[in-house]
Amino acid sequence: MGNIILGLFMAVVGFLCVWKADWIVNNFGHIPWAEEHLGTAGGTRIFWKLIGILIIILGFGIITNLWQPLFGRIASPLFRSIGS
Repeated sequence: MGNIILGLFMAVVGFLCVWKADWIVNNFGHIPWAEEHLGTAGGTRIFWKLIGILIIILGFGIITNLWQPLFGRIASPLFRSIGS
């Protein structure tokens, strides 16, 4: 039950990051790294939308209890290189 509540909370937070990216940028300012690497004008908005999508994916992974295999597979090349 706790996983469902946590996952839904994360999905809602991620949705709000995607939906209100413009509000976040207006209130907290631009991120210079994002402006340089993700676009000329609007890189920060794209950054917040990408963060929101990742939070949504992680939230649904927690709800379905698939977050460990999903992120384990994503992070496995990193851990293989550290172990050798």
